[in-house]
Amino acid sequence: MIVVHKDLRVPMRDGAHMAADAYHAKGDTPRPALIALSPYGKELQALALTMPPQRRPSPLWDGCIEAGDIARVVKEGYVHVIGDVRGSGGSEGEHIGNYNAGGVPLGQDAYDFIEWVAAQPWCNGSVGMIGISYFASMQIFAAAERPPSLKAIFVSGGHFDFYETTYHGGIMWFMPRAAREGRGGDSGWAFTHRHKSRMLETYPEEEIKRRVAERLADPDVAAWPNLVHVLNYPIHHESWFDIIMNPLDGEWYEEQNPINLAKNIDIPVYLQINQGRGWTVDGTIELFDVLQGPKKLEIGPYPPMQTRPWVDDHDTMFRWYDYWLKGIDNGIMDEPAVKVHVEGSRQWATGEHWPVKQVAYRPVYLRTRGKLAFEPEPYGPEHAHPDGFYQAPLTITDKVEKVTWSTEPFAQMASIHGVGAAHLFVAIDQDDTNLILRLWDEAPTGKRQLVTTGFLKASHRELDERTTEGNPYHPHTRSIAVQAGEINEYVVRLSPFANDFRIGHKLVVELMCNEPLVDEHNSLLPPDAYHLPVGRPVQHSIYRDATHLSRLVLPFVAPPAPQ
Repeated sequence: MIVVHKDLRVPMRDGAHMAADAYHAKGDTPRPALIALSPYGKELQALALTMPPQRRPSPLWDGCIEAGDIARVVKEGYVHVIGDVRGSGGSEGEHIGNYNAGGVPLGQDAYDFIEWVAAQPWCNGSVGMIGISYFASMQIFAAAERPPSLKAIFVSGGHFDFYETTYHGGIMWFMPRAAREGRGGDSGWAFTHRHKSRMLETYPEEEIKRRVAERLADPDVAAWPNLVHVLNYPIHHESWFDIIMNPLDGEWYEEQNPINLAKNIDIPVYLQINQGRGWTVDGTIELFDVLQGPKKLEIGPYPPMQTRPWVDDHDTMFRWYDYWLKGIDNGIMDEPAVKVHVEGSRQWATGEHWPVKQVAYRPVYLRTRGKLAFEPEPYGPEHAHPDGFYQAPLTITDKVEKVTWSTEPFAQMASIHGVGAAHLFVAIDQDDTNLILRLWDEAPTGKRQLVTTGFLKASHRELDERTTEGNPYHPHTRSIAVQAGEINEYVVRLSPFANDFRIGHKLVVELMCNEPLVDEHNSLLPPDAYHLPVGRPVQHSIYRDATHLSRLVLPFVAPPAPQ
């Protein structure tokens, strides 16, 4: 039997109250508590008690039911506490902008919430946190405030670099719109009138009008109906409006960036993410590298999206919390720090850092006739004419154009683990475009699985001082228009991955400026998980010859040292 404490009122230091429900087993014995905090509404999370877990592409998959398996939490001897963040659900207070970056810090509220829960008679004073995605980001906010009762966290599928959460390589991604507004397989934020736009609260009306006009001057934005609507009518679209209005990285995103806050975290942290979600894999690894306390990193298997209601990864989570919250020596801290599921071979690899194996960067060159090879093209541009594609706006065509290159079938297994780069020499006839790369593992049967992706808006091609061979970084702090017809080298970051290409398989790379709405990979994602298309007709010429060494730079697992 589950005992439910419904509609608890949790006081914050400024006098506002947050709403919460608590679930535990029958009896008066105090237990450790696992806290879940989000703006998605605690009533929605309660569906975990009645709805069987759904996987994509089930139409009942709801990306916002993420607080965990209530019945399992209770069975394992914990109290499950699910709360509505400030300004959402039944909670009081105002929520201003994305992650309330314009109002009371969410970490401050989480601190007060955690310490209140720890003092309740049904809690023994030891607290952890639970939940994925937004719930996971909340755990970092909370831990960075160092509440005394928070003993450990288990962070799955979180979003950490807030700019890269919405702008992949500078290209706007629509998934955050779905999570906030309830589109495409998500119920959305449970906000009422208490949610405000940070932009509208910060700037005078004339400045807002100027900035809106500036955004609408972007042909990509102007060609997308939802963006035109939101920019003209921001009320009820407050956070999405703020994101559209800030296409460059900077203070707007960095102020409450969890990776910046993580240096304050000194409790044990377990980080978990699945392959196929490049943007979050990258941020999860970056967060892991920043953390100074006891930590673990697990990169799990493809496909990328977990079930909703979320019930995955609970076995590992309870091992973690049994060790840190209950003092049960189950050996989890004796295991390697990093655990990675290697696609292709579908085996686990372990180590003390990422990547778990020693790697050596090696170029793989784009060649004529759609080939990828380990030797560069011997002919110059006068003989090895560029590849190309013309993309008409999706307002007038349904066809997404692309060019493809592939290796010969591998004669022996090729293991590639880490972050990569694509160096592309491209000329376009406009002042901007998108460069979208997809790398696939193609079996002899023709069946494919996505390996990794890379995104770069051409006007964001600038690199910064963090860049090393095979590991590029773009600051995204300014936009530099492309000169029509000029050949530029674009270095596209390829998100972290671990793949063993088996004998007979091929590495296939696709380049496009838009992406298909449905294919082998996108059908596994929520419907809104695609990127803003190019809104202007663009001719792309890709030079790959002896003068223009277009290539992939990939982290191949180095052969073992001789005995």
